[in-house]
Amino acid sequence: MFAPATVPRPSWSESVDPRFAQDVADGLMRPRKTLPASWLYDEVGSALFEVITVLPEYGLTRADDALLRRYAKDIIAAAGEPELIVELGSGTGTKTRHVLEAAAQWKRVDYLPIDISSSALGNCESALRSLERVSVNPIEDSYLPGLERAFARRRSGARVLALFLGSTIGNFTRSGATDLLRCIRGLAASGDCLLLGTDLVKPRHRLIEAYDDPLGVTASFNLNLLARINRELGGEFELSTFAHVARYNEREARVEMHLRSRIAQEVEIEALDLTVAFRRGETIWTESSHKFRPDDVGRMAGQAGWTTRHRWIDGDWGFAETLFACP
Repeated sequence: MFAPATVPRPSWSESVDPRFAQDVADGLMRPRKTLPASWLYDEVGSALFEVITVLPEYGLTRADDALLRRYAKDIIAAAGEPELIVELGSGTGTKTRHVLEAAAQWKRVDYLPIDISSSALGNCESALRSLERVSVNPIEDSYLPGLERAFARRRSGARVLALFLGSTIGNFTRSGATDLLRCIRGLAASGDCLLLGTDLVKPRHRLIEAYDDPLGVTASFNLNLLARINRELGGEFELSTFAHVARYNEREARVEMHLRSRIAQEVEIEALDLTVAFRRGETIWTESSHKFRPDDVGRMAGQAGWTTRHRWIDGDWGFAETLFACP
């Protein structure tokens, strides 16, 4: 999302995740402070996000689930009855059950969920291990390394269906999203398919309510990123001095989540040997959630080398599942 900073990598203890530490050091030393959205999902963050998905203001997950539940058999048939199903950012795999059950009606299926959260993968495996004719083999990794590991397990002649649900693609910049789709296309073979979930553009007030709910669950989800830095890196963030902010950038068609410093302050992070200064009102940009128009999705995937095979749209909330094929 942002240009890399030039922060030297110190020698951290073995108890510190070096990827997390480096991203925090890089992001908080930029003139425009930012932290990658993927780090929102530790055990606490993943649990809070599961609560978000059932809030009345957040219709995205329900629309995603409804489309998959209703059209799972059509999706599998249109994807050529795949033997290997790979999912990016699987989380607990709740929605994926519909697709797996439909696929297993045709033949035995290998399911490889990819996620950086070990707790989410554990819950996913526990929830889906009882499915008949489905083998669940989690991969704890980030997107591209996980995909490479997953595609390397393809049996000769097996057809692959890659899943990227929940509009997680919206967390990337427009160019970054196209680059990711191009990378997936580079791993795919002719006949493989990609099912992409995308949240569609809708009125500003509906989007703000979805990302700044009255109960404050999304605020807790966002603030937990600072609490995670405290827990894992010896940070000294006082959470009460930061506020959750959700903004809609209409020109870029994206919701932005920030953490705004209520006061001028300095925060030490012991594991990084770092002191971070904040001006009053300065923010840390933690997530972007881009929204799409259906035709935009097709053009984006087309630029990455995919062809559009079919699209299913939920008209109540405004969400699309689009199936792309590797020519």
